[in-house]
Amino acid sequence: MHKVLVVDDQYGIRVLLSEILQKDGYQLYQAANGVQALKVVEEESPDLVLLDMKIPGMDGLEILRRIKEKHEEVQVIMMTAYGELNLINEAMQLGAITHFAKPFDIDDVRKVIKDHLVTS
Repeated sequence: MHKVLVVDDQYGIRVLLSEILQKDGYQLYQAANGVQALKVVEEESPDLVLLDMKIPGMDGLEILRRIKEKHEEVQVIMMTAYGELNLINEAMQLGAITHFAKPFDIDDVRKVIKDHLVTS
């Protein structure tokens, strides 16, 4: 069973993604900030991380950078607010596989996750 970590400071988004992805058969983990996210990555080795760009404290790019330093194999998909294109380019250079703009279409998210986890 593939493990997916959802990192977002908004509780509602974490719950929504977790519930839907659990129904798709993934094992879900949640983190509200960078410290929690890095702890889950260390302890659980998720296959894929859905990572919000704007998180208080340690931002998405910093979390991505730290995940990739120690866990090159973890796939990361960024979630961003509209208009953060410069950050997306940087995230892709740091190793993110793709991104979604919020508000996202949940079926698009499910398809991309499925496509990436099936091929990995």
